[in-house]
Amino acid sequence: MAIKLTEMDFDQKISRNDLLKVLKNEARSIHIQDIMKASNFIRDDAKFMPRTEREDYIARFTKAFFARIKDIKDDGTIYTGEVDPDTLSEFLEIQNQLAQKSNSSDEECFHRIACVVATYTTFVREESIHPVGTRFPGGFTLQLVNGVYLCPVKDKQKDTPSALCRFCVAVQDESVDM
Repeated sequence: MAIKLTEMDFDQKISRNDLLKVLKNEARSIHIQDIMKASNFIRDDAKFMPRTEREDYIARFTKAFFARIKDIKDDGTIYTGEVDPDTLSEFLEIQNQLAQKSNSSDEECFHRIACVVATYTTFVREESIHPVGTRFPGGFTLQLVNGVYLCPVKDKQKDTPSALCRFCVAVQDESVDM
């Protein structure tokens, strides 16, 4: 069995549990310094946001990275079902392309952690890629209502080549008219 995402064989079935094992190995290789570098990138990336939104964005994503890495390491759930290897491969290829375009080691750490976390939430947990409460332009937020993730920007982003929205379980929040 593969121990890294880059070593996975996409020509065979992949169980959610096997993917979790790989993600646990990946999460163990992420250190506090990596999360600090990713936080620096988030801070730099948000520098042009309004101050109140910027502080919330930085705090929310830094906290989400810490929490999700811990969640992955500690996850003892037995998941049923399999992951579509073609979809997972496409998802990871987009993540890899984004990482290759990194302009700094801080950005590279961000993409590495985001890949592990987004893969976990999307394919193992089958949850929204963005944390519930994530704010988007216009003051709209991602919500969880009756077990359904409602995203205010899903329809606007799902066809963007580098966006992961098309893989996300969230659906368009119909109450948001964009």
